[in-house]
Amino acid sequence: MSAPDSAIRQTLADANLQLAIYSNTGRFKDNRVKAVAPDQLPEYQDLRTRAAAIKRHTLAFLDVYLLQLENAVNDNGGKVIWASTGEEAAEFIVKLAKDRQANLIVKSKSMTSEEIQLNERLAHNELEAVETDLGEYILQLAGQRPFHIVAPAIHMTRHDVADIFTEKLGVAHDTVIENQAMTARRVLREKFLTAGIGITGANFLLADSGAVVIVENEGNARLTHSAPKIHIAIAGIEKLIPRTRDLAVFLDLLGRSASGQTLTSYTSIVTGPRRKGELDGPEEFYLVLLDAGRTKLLADPDQRESLQCIRCGACLNACPVYRKIGGHNYPWVYSGPIGKVITPALQGKENNAWLPFASSLCGACGEVCPVKIDIPGLLIKLRKELVRSDPADRSAFRVWAWLMRRPVMYGLAGRIGRTLLRRMPLGFNFGPLAAWRSERDFPAAPSKSFRDCWKERKK
Repeated sequence: MSAPDSAIRQTLADANLQLAIYSNTGRFKDNRVKAVAPDQLPEYQDLRTRAAAIKRHTLAFLDVYLLQLENAVNDNGGKVIWASTGEEAAEFIVKLAKDRQANLIVKSKSMTSEEIQLNERLAHNELEAVETDLGEYILQLAGQRPFHIVAPAIHMTRHDVADIFTEKLGVAHDTVIENQAMTARRVLREKFLTAGIGITGANFLLADSGAVVIVENEGNARLTHSAPKIHIAIAGIEKLIPRTRDLAVFLDLLGRSASGQTLTSYTSIVTGPRRKGELDGPEEFYLVLLDAGRTKLLADPDQRESLQCIRCGACLNACPVYRKIGGHNYPWVYSGPIGKVITPALQGKENNAWLPFASSLCGACGEVCPVKIDIPGLLIKLRKELVRSDPADRSAFRVWAWLMRRPVMYGLAGRIGRTLLRRMPLGFNFGPLAAWRSERDFPAAPSKSFRDCWKERKK
C-alpha cells in the first residue's frame, strides 16, 4: 500500500482540522512537559529506566508470567481465553453472547478491540455493541475509527458533534459541550442498565494477582465492568507486568505521558467475578489474551522492543508528522510513530512499506516515550529491511557505491548534474524524481564543484 497522498493533501488543506489537531496535541504536549519537570517529578528519568527494565524482563520471560497470570485468574474465579487471532477472540465473544442471550453489549475504550474490528464482527452476528467512552461513542455514531490512541475524537469540534447528535439521536442542535455530554449520558445510562455483557480493554495485567488494571477519566469503564452480569476483558499478551508492586511505576508515568495528569480520574483493579457477600460486580469474568502476531514480533530481536509500549500516545503528540496528517491517514488503528513500527510488524511490511519513511527522524518520539522505546532506531531498521527487499533501491545504491569508489567518474557525474540543474525547467515534475520534486525545489546549480574550489584554494 502506498501513502494516501490525496487524503493527506485534503487534511493539510483543511484549516479547521489542522487547528484542531495542532491545538489539542499541543495542549497534551505542554501538559506533559510540566508534569514531568524536575520540580514536579524529580525521579522521572529513574522511573523511565525502571519501567523499561521491567518491560524488557517481562518480555524475556513472557511464557512464565502468562502461565502465572492464568493460574491467578482461575484462582480468582475467572477464566482465561487464549486467542491466536482476532477471529478467534471475536468468535468466543459471539458464542458467549448467544449462549447467554445477551444481545446488548456495552464497551469501554479499547484499542485492542478496535484492532480486531470487534464491533463490526458483533454487528455481523446481529449483536448490538455500544461504545461508552464519549469520544468513542461519537465516532461510533459517525462511523469513524479513532483518530488518536488516547483522545479518539481529537479532530472533532463541538459543532461536528452537534451535527452528529442531531442526525443520529434526533435531538435539538446544541453546541454547548456540557449539554452534549448530558445527552450522551442519558442514552448510555439506559444501555448500562440493560446490557448483558460489558467488554473492557486492559492497561495492565498483573501476573502475581491475576488482576486487570483499567485506567480512565470518565467512569464509564467502571460501569462497564461492574453493571452487566458478564465482564470480558480483552488485552494483548504484552500488557503483562510481573508484580502488583510494579504497577506504581507505570501509573506514575502513564497519566503524565498521556495528558499531563498526575493520575487519571479512575484506576480500577479488577480481580474477577463478584464474590460471596459483595454487593456489585459481574457474575462471570473472562480474560481474552490476544496474540495476533505478537509472538512473531517477540521473536524478532530487532523489533521486540516495540512490545514495551503502554499506549500513552505521547509520541503522537510530539510527532511533527502526526500533528500535520492526523490519525486517519494511517492505514490501521495505531497511528503516529508507534503505529509506523507496529503496523508493518503486525500487518506485514509489504502492505505498509511507506510508513517507516513517513518520519523526519527528529527523535522527539524517543525522547518522550515513558518506557524508553527507541522508536527512531526501530524506524531506521525497518527502512533498511525495506530497502534491501526492493530491487530498485538495491540497484540505485549499488550504482551510488560504484560511483563513490571512482573519483574520476564521480567528478564527471557532478559536471553532468550541474549542467542538468541549470537547464532543468522550473515545473519539472516527472520521472523517478517526481515524488521528491513534488514537495521540494532543486537547489541552484553551482558554477563550480567543491572539488574545483578545493583545487583553486590549494593553488
